Amino acid sequence: MAALVHVKEWIDERFGLKELLAFARHKTVPRHRLSYWYFFGGMTLFLFIIQVITGILLLLYYRPSPNEAFESVQYIMTQVRFGWLIRSIHSWSANLMIFMAIAHMFSVFFLKSYRKPRELTWLSGMLLLFIVLGFGFSGYLLPWNTLSFFATKVGTDIAGQVPLVGKWILVFLRGGDDVSGATLTRFFGFHVAVLPGLATLLIALHLFLVQRFGMSVPPSLEAEWAAKPAEEREMRFFPNFLLRELMAWYVALAILGGLAAFMPWELGTKADLFASAPQGIRPEWYFMFMFQTLKLLPGKIWFLDGDVVGVLGFGAAFLLWTLLPFFDRGKSGRPARLITGLGVFVLTYFVALTVYGYVAK
Repeated sequence: MAALVHVKEWIDERFGLKELLAFARHKTVPRHRLSYWYFFGGMTLFLFIIQVITGILLLLYYRPSPNEAFESVQYIMTQVRFGWLIRSIHSWSANLMIFMAIAHMFSVFFLKSYRKPRELTWLSGMLLLFIVLGFGFSGYLLPWNTLSFFATKVGTDIAGQVPLVGKWILVFLRGGDDVSGATLTRFFGFHVAVLPGLATLLIALHLFLVQRFGMSVPPSLEAEWAAKPAEEREMRFFPNFLLRELMAWYVALAILGGLAAFMPWELGTKADLFASAPQGIRPEWYFMFMFQTLKLLPGKIWFLDGDVVGVLGFGAAFLLWTLLPFFDRGKSGRPARLITGLGVFVLTYFVALTVYGYVAK
């Protein structure tokens, strides 16, 4: 017993555990009927951790070259013990992580948690969302199968439509004019080094900002929340909120395990650089609304190609959405209703075009 006390004191002296525990005991989270929206951020972080762990395990066997990439994934799925399960968990958790990140973004929007003084929290979160989408785009090519090869070709072609710098972006992403082994190597570097490094830094910044400014109360509930007794307005982060967050993680883990076990992620056939594109090539669900929009645009809009107008439109929309805190100054009335209506339109458009992209022939 004395030895354990000595070890605890030794660790406390070097890491300041007492200060951390004191901070955890005093930190609180607003309590109201919409508090469950706060769980989406933590679940996104949990799924990112799953991605890191399973990604490291896959990295032990994966070989990032066009001659060996497909075969190495095939070996993982057929020869490595539980390799098929690890890969399925990695693939499904990537999709769930993107879903949770998008849900977290919309929850922050509708709770108006991006308003002063949390503008930088929103900006860091949006940058994290773009990086998460980058994870999905870069990781999709790594199995080097037919679907991922041609979907990457379509995706980089769209990026190449950006005026003035489109050609440079296309060559930068592909490592040349065409999707090739250089593209695979480049995407592998993005996926396992560049993006994880940026994500780690932004997660640290985002968590710091969340701790610095706390969690906001939705404007529609502020009066109701303020009228409650002090002990009912907030709950302790540790252990009350943390235990609830852990239960949400268990739910996410159960869903993830069920998807991975009963719906294993398929590998498909190896990519052939000289084959023609199969019918029905389309991107993953989180890019479907953009892909379908570009398909619906006419070939020419005034003097510009329809694809160029679409890419410019999406670029402007993403920029305005990212800078939203600087347009919404927290005023009630018509401006606030217009911004809320904008969010409803964006969410409806995203869902409708995604569903339409899967049902349209």
